[in-house]
Amino acid sequence: MRNGKIFITTLALFLCGAIRVEQAAPQDKPADKTSKNQSPEQKPEGRQINIRMPDTDLVSLSVTVTDGFDRLMTGLRKDDFELFEGSIKQSISHFSEEDIPLNLGIVFDVSGSMKGKLDRARDALKAFIQTSHSDDVFFFIGFNQRAHLLAEGEDGDALIKKLTLIEMSGQTALYDAAYLAIEKVKQGRHNRHAMLLISDGQDNSSRYTFEELRKLLKEAGVQIYCIGIAEIGGAAGGTLDMQGQARLEEIAQVTGGKAFFPRSAAELEDLTSRIAVELRHQYSIGYASTNANRDGQWRKIKVTVVSKKWSNLRVRHKEGYYSAPSSVGR
Repeated sequence: MRNGKIFITTLALFLCGAIRVEQAAPQDKPADKTSKNQSPEQKPEGRQINIRMPDTDLVSLSVTVTDGFDRLMTGLRKDDFELFEGSIKQSISHFSEEDIPLNLGIVFDVSGSMKGKLDRARDALKAFIQTSHSDDVFFFIGFNQRAHLLAEGEDGDALIKKLTLIEMSGQTALYDAAYLAIEKVKQGRHNRHAMLLISDGQDNSSRYTFEELRKLLKEAGVQIYCIGIAEIGGAAGGTLDMQGQARLEEIAQVTGGKAFFPRSAAELEDLTSRIAVELRHQYSIGYASTNANRDGQWRKIKVTVVSKKWSNLRVRHKEGYYSAPSSVGR
């Protein structure tokens, strides 16, 4: 396995407190518009991003379960989960805890606001890549006033080499970069999609608004983890702009990911490794919706652990999905 020693070390660090449940039973696009401060040629890739909404009756989720100490809870069975769409209980038709590869988009802020943070962020990215599945496919998007596709369909080793070429300059088009990353990740060869977004949360150059991005996040089925990079150092650590932090938290929450805000360089690297480990220890849950209406409406999803053996477990997954309108074929 690639980088075996690194993975084993990291896994020990972050899963030493994880709980494994031993069971005897077997496991079953928006309007084309340009910012008033931006010329047309600055639009990201100059392309329209089209995301196909999922069929109403085929819904899949990546589910993370942790205990009260934020330790991963592995080894649960299908019968330990209960799933609702709205107020209607659904029957889980697919369940797996297999460590399978995925398409991973890395969205990395290379704007001037990140100057002084590059070395820490680069080291954190290396830790993330080295801890990921050896067959993951990476897409690397750097962004300042424009979003740039820096690597497409790369393996981890090739991507690490490209990190040395990063330079910081310009303004910040965070939302445009997220759009581009979603498009690229959906083109990967694997069925699972996730993103790691490293930024200070600022945006002053995107042609897309946050509301437009939020709608896409709800449609795309890409799980996003965010790391907010502040000015790390000093007795109290760094802090982010309040709006920037809120944006990163909402991006993660909508998609079933999580936002982190490290206060030291060591914590930053630890967190990226933790995210990679978490992506490899999720439950894959699928169900056929009992709601056959193809009305294009938002459907809220709620998954809980109902096993009496465990209490105070936290379950994370995407908030819901848009049903496919009747005009959309299979």
